[in-house]
Amino acid sequence: MQMENFAPIMFAGLVVIMLIGFPVAFSLSALGLFCGFFAIEMGWFPAGFMANLPLNVFGILSNETLLAIPFFTLMGAVLEKCGLAEDMLDSMGQLFGPVRGGLGYSVIIVGFILGAITGTVAGQVIAMAMISLPVMMRYGYNMRYSTGVLAASGTITQLVPPSLVLIVMADQLGTDVGQMYKGAWGPSILQVLIFAIYTFLISRIWPDYVPGVPASARTLKGWALWAKCLRGIIPSAILIFAVLGSMGGLPFMDHAIATPTEAGAMGAVGSLVLAAIHRRLNWPMLKDAMNGTMRLTAMVVFILIGSRVFSLVFQGVDGAKWIEHLLSGLPGGQIGFLIAVNVFVFFLAFFLDFFEIAFIILPMLGPVAAKLGIDMVWFGVLLCVNMQTSFMHPPFGFALFYLRGISDTLFKNGALPRKIESRDIYLGAVPWVGLQLLLVAIVIFFPQTVTVFLDKKVEVDVDKVKLEMPADLQGGPDSSGINMDDPFGNKKSAEPDALPMPEPSPPAADTKQ
Repeated sequence: MQMENFAPIMFAGLVVIMLIGFPVAFSLSALGLFCGFFAIEMGWFPAGFMANLPLNVFGILSNETLLAIPFFTLMGAVLEKCGLAEDMLDSMGQLFGPVRGGLGYSVIIVGFILGAITGTVAGQVIAMAMISLPVMMRYGYNMRYSTGVLAASGTITQLVPPSLVLIVMADQLGTDVGQMYKGAWGPSILQVLIFAIYTFLISRIWPDYVPGVPASARTLKGWALWAKCLRGIIPSAILIFAVLGSMGGLPFMDHAIATPTEAGAMGAVGSLVLAAIHRRLNWPMLKDAMNGTMRLTAMVVFILIGSRVFSLVFQGVDGAKWIEHLLSGLPGGQIGFLIAVNVFVFFLAFFLDFFEIAFIILPMLGPVAAKLGIDMVWFGVLLCVNMQTSFMHPPFGFALFYLRGISDTLFKNGALPRKIESRDIYLGAVPWVGLQLLLVAIVIFFPQTVTVFLDKKVEVDVDKVKLEMPADLQGGPDSSGINMDDPFGNKKSAEPDALPMPEPSPPAADTKQ
C-alpha cells in the first residue's frame, strides 16, 4: 500500500467511527493510535514522530484561549438557573401578546437576549418551552409554529456572542476572539430579523396560526409592565456590554482591555451578582452550575485530545495535502469551495455535535481556506451559522429532543391540553431550518454582513514608501556640524590640526620725554 492512498482510508475510518455511536473522544484516540502504529510499521514515518503527541496534549492544556470556556459556561449555567428567562418571557409576552404573533416575537427577542448571556441551548430551550408553550397552546397558537419558534430561538445562542462555538472557532483558525465576536453580530441580527419577518408573514397569511392574546389576560399594564421589562433587560445589557466590551467584542470598538479569559471570569462574577439580585443565589444552584461546567469542560478537553491524536497521524501521512488537492480543485473558486464545505458540514451535523465538527473537521478545512484567500473571521462565522442547524435537524437535533422531553413533562403535569407528537415537532422545525440555511446563503454571497463591523486592516504599499531626510541635515557638515561622510568620526586626518598662534601685542608707548 502507498502512503498516498492511506489518507483517504483514514478519513473513511473517521466517518465510520463517528456513525457507530461510541464516544467520539475515545474513538478518535483509538483510530489515531492504530493508524500511527500501522504507519510506523510500513515505514512512512519514524517512531520518534509519535513523540510529538505528549507535546500536543500539553499544548492543549496550556492554551489560555480555551480557558475562557469554563468561565463562560459557568456564567451561562448560573444565569440559566436564576429565573431570568422566566421573568423576561412573562414581561415580554404581556408586552407583545395583544399583537398577532406577539408571543412569537417575544420568544425570538428573549432568545436573542438570553443567547448573549447564557450560551446554552439546552437550558434556553427548556426554560422558554416551560413558560411559553402552555401559554401559546392556551391562546390557540399553531402547534408546529410554536414548537418551531421555540427550538429555533434556542439555537440562536450558538451564534450570538459570547458563544462558546466562536471561541473554539477562533482558537482552531488562529484568529482573535474579539474579531470573531464582532463578525458574528451582523448575522446574529439578521437571524432575528429573518425570524421576525417570517412570523409577520405567518400572521398576515394565516392569522389563525398566531392570534393575539386578549387584553384582559394581561396582569400588568402601563408603567408597571415596562418596569418589569426593563428590570430584566437593563442588568442583562450591562453584563453583555461589560463582558464583550472589555475584550473588544462589540462593534466600533478598536481596543480591548481584557483577554477572553479575563472577560469570562468577569462574566462569571457578574452572573453571580445577577443571581443575587433575583434572590436565587444559593448553594444547591451554585453546585449544579459548577457540576454542569465541569462536565462540559471535561468533554471539550477529551474531544480535543482525541482530535489531536488523529490529526497528528493524519498530517504524518500527508492527509493535509490530500484534503488541499481535493478541495482546491473545485470549480467556482472561493464561492464553490464555500458552497461545497457548507453542504458537507450541513450533512455532517446530522450526526455530530458542533464541538466535534470544530475540533475534527475545521483543522482540515482552515489551511485550504487560507490559501484560497478567504478571510478567517468570515469563514469561521459562516460555519458557525451553518452549525447552529445541527440542533434543528430532524430527527437528530438536540433542541428537538429537549423540546420533546419538556412537552411530555408539561402534558403529564396538566399544563398542556393534549400531547405534542414527535411528528409535529419535526415538521415544525423544517421551515426554521430553511430560514437558517437562507442566512448561510446570505453570508456566503454577501461577506459584508460579517466584515462590516471588523477592524479595518492597515495596508502598506512598500513601493510607495519614501525616506526623507530632515532639512537641517541636507546642507552638509557646515549646517549642523556633522560630517555626513564620516558621521561617527572614524577617519583620522594625516596631520593634527595646528593650534592658532596668538597675535603679538603692540609695543607700549614711551611716556618719558
